[in-house]
Amino acid sequence: MSGHSKWATIKRQKSANDAKRGAMFTRLLREITVAAREGGGDMAANFRLRLAVDKARAANMPKDNIERAIARATGQGGEGEAFEELMYEGYGPHKVPMMIKVLTDNRNRTVAEIRRVLERAGGSLGSSGSVAWQFNRRGYIVIERNDKINPDEVFEVAVEAGAEDVVTGGDVIEIYTDVDNFRAVREAIANKGWEMSTSEISMIPTSQTSLSPEHTRQVMHVIETLEEMDDVQQVYSNLEITDEALEAA
Repeated sequence: MSGHSKWATIKRQKSANDAKRGAMFTRLLREITVAAREGGGDMAANFRLRLAVDKARAANMPKDNIERAIARATGQGGEGEAFEELMYEGYGPHKVPMMIKVLTDNRNRTVAEIRRVLERAGGSLGSSGSVAWQFNRRGYIVIERNDKINPDEVFEVAVEAGAEDVVTGGDVIEIYTDVDNFRAVREAIANKGWEMSTSEISMIPTSQTSLSPEHTRQVMHVIETLEEMDDVQQVYSNLEITDEALEAA
């Protein structure tokens, strides 16, 4: 399993308690709000909104919360907050490159908080382009393996729909696509009835940074701290998360 899918698994496990779930709901509602404001409230016509709502449903968010967020964003439920979507770049401890996606109503507050977290850990906030060259924007889908899923069939369906790469390892099957083919591949997977534990447009690193278990845990802690901020939607890094680091976490 790659570091990318391992980190997704860790986040799902850690979101189980109420405090983590509340922060996750905040992030998901912001994503729904921005998607609905930009593309309208019809999920059939607004693919970004459909992805955001699917994530919210997978996190067991109440239907009323979702509907209220869409209504506010489309002017049917009062004036919603105006969020700005930004991507910050920087380095965590041990020079691990990071890209930090945020939705914020106050960019000055957000950038100050991100800078403080990184600098306290021995990292730094970088300028635009300082880290982005180490990542590619790609569609990313993860299917958790079970006895009913044939990896060869997943490979055939995904590639036929336009996937660039399919990686089977451990307990998951990872599917990578270009952005233009992401929707077609996702729909092909959904039509087969295969459950997707992750389905998103992601920033995929072109290489990975390998650290000792101790240093890996230090970087993981920084990522967790950033992702606990209300304004931060997601943190992408090229950290390789080994089984040894997971066991010691």
